[in-house]
Amino acid sequence: MTVELIQELPEGCVGFHAKNKVTAEDYEKVLIPAIEEAIKKFDKVSFLYHVGDEYEGYELGALWDDTKFGMTHMTHFKKIALVTDVEWLRVGCKMFGFVWHGHVKVFDNAQIDEAKAWLGE
Repeated sequence: MTVELIQELPEGCVGFHAKNKVTAEDYEKVLIPAIEEAIKKFDKVSFLYHVGDEYEGYELGALWDDTKFGMTHMTHFKKIALVTDVEWLRVGCKMFGFVWHGHVKVFDNAQIDEAKAWLGE
């Protein structure tokens, strides 16, 4: 898997580290089940998505799963923190962050601890 669950986040938060090429299988077997489990437990969750230096892109199926899941669960996110130095992801998140019902904030990779703290506030 190229998406790994991040441990040790504040209660009510779920987070992932994406590396290499993110696939539909990553969404279907790792990301979606973990977020749905957190939503069942907390109803609204805070979400951390860390895209590090070893990231190589998304497969088309992963982008489709991301879109479907996001539209289905749009109202279940309190806060979303994107942590990345990948410019197109940063710009896209800033451009479309307004559609989410929660707060969206973009952090540099060096700010991952700040992102975790912000989610727990």
